[in-house]
Amino acid sequence: MPDPDAPATPPAGTRRLLMGPFNRVEGDLEVQLTVQDGRVAAAQVNATMYRGFEQILPGRDPLDALVIVPRICGICSVSQSVAAAQALADAAGVSPPPNGLLATNLMLACENLADHLAHFYLFFTPDFTRPVYADRPWHAEACRRWSAPSAADRLAAVVQDGPGGGGPAAPCGQGLHARQALAARQRWFTLLGTLGGRWPHTHAVLPGGSSRALEPAERIRLLAKLREFRAFLEQVLFAAPLEEVAALADETALAAWQARDPGRGDLRLFLTVAADLGLDRLGPGPGQTLSLGAYRLPGGGHALAGGVWRDGGLQPVDTGRITEDCTHAWLADAGGPLHPARGLTRPDPDKPGAYTWNKAPRLAGQVVETGALARQLASGQPLVAALVARAGSSVLARVLARLLELARVLPMMEGWLGAIVPREPFAVPTVLPEEGQGAGFTEAARGSLGHWLRIEGGRLAHYQIVAPTSWNFSPRDAAGRPGALEAALAGAPVRPGETQPVAVQHIVRSFDPCMVCTVH
Repeated sequence: MPDPDAPATPPAGTRRLLMGPFNRVEGDLEVQLTVQDGRVAAAQVNATMYRGFEQILPGRDPLDALVIVPRICGICSVSQSVAAAQALADAAGVSPPPNGLLATNLMLACENLADHLAHFYLFFTPDFTRPVYADRPWHAEACRRWSAPSAADRLAAVVQDGPGGGGPAAPCGQGLHARQALAARQRWFTLLGTLGGRWPHTHAVLPGGSSRALEPAERIRLLAKLREFRAFLEQVLFAAPLEEVAALADETALAAWQARDPGRGDLRLFLTVAADLGLDRLGPGPGQTLSLGAYRLPGGGHALAGGVWRDGGLQPVDTGRITEDCTHAWLADAGGPLHPARGLTRPDPDKPGAYTWNKAPRLAGQVVETGALARQLASGQPLVAALVARAGSSVLARVLARLLELARVLPMMEGWLGAIVPREPFAVPTVLPEEGQGAGFTEAARGSLGHWLRIEGGRLAHYQIVAPTSWNFSPRDAAGRPGALEAALAGAPVRPGETQPVAVQHIVRSFDPCMVCTVH
């Protein structure tokens, strides 16, 4: 789709590139670049698929949302379940008991941490094994550890690591750590078999808590799974205790930690790659981030606090100031930007000037970035705050925030599991009103997720969703402001002859896109 703001005849030395569809991305994504003098001058991000969940839900029984919305996505279905359950609980005026909150946190964290692991080993780091980096001193080691596993490797990890199995034999050759991570992830997801009955699309998450009560013996088995995953992280990813990594206070401490044993652990190798390629200067963000708060606690608040971070400070989130702008989306935009409680989703595929199916969410009219980086800034992780204070949001900051979140949240999960009181209630009965409205918020792996619903005559009359990638991959709004990724791509280097610029791929993947959630 042509850029509506571009001149009819590009200046001399300007060329257009169309990247996509991207591999190793959930859903369909295209990125159109305007390249001038070896740099990206402008970008347009196109979510190419329309799915219509916001049109499927109205008219149905409100509880149907708990079955339908997890099907939005096969890799973050628990997140959708949690947001839907909270919106229904808000409409019904109920609160889950402590056990229900803790069990839900465990399910959500299991999914989020698995996503962080998959992002690092399967989506992001394989790009550093490309031939374009063959002259770099770290390339051979990156290939040995991070080459993307083949389809046969992925199947072997599942078949050989079934119930009662001892895990796949250590493979020879390329991508050793990526294969080990794949097997660790598969074993990790057995937590959701106990907690929620299945993954993806568990139905255990309810407005009143969790339908699956845990017995004492099950807690012991779950703790063993947590310890097994901790062992992988401490031996392969970090080569250090989780608490040691989470306590790193600034870049000086990080550099000293890396220098003590530079060859051990994949985080240290990634830091070497990042320093060589200048990833702390690649893909700058909009300068403000959004977190709605992750993992609600029985005593109130969140384990990872929410807030809007800007100019080195944190401000509270006013969800009443969220709007969605459809100026450049193939969706009707009558009435201008709307709050999701009044939002409209009506396809308009022939709309002039449109180039994506994604709306443009804004907070108080401003572009924000969401994700693990936003959560770590809002919850006061000092290393991330120091890095962003020096260099701003970047490819390095986003990836490092995900890895630090792995180190921080797994010990939290051990605490939540220990705090569950067997034979105490895990859920309370919920009676939904004939008329009412509600909103539910959570943090998926990729960032802030909100559901807004209205009930009329005992049926859903309205349902709107704003997903993390909707924020990060949004198009330009009515004022012409590009979304977070579109702005981050401006200035990215393009090597002579490149048609799929590797720097652009690093930036896109640093946001960890989930396009099926974007277009619902």
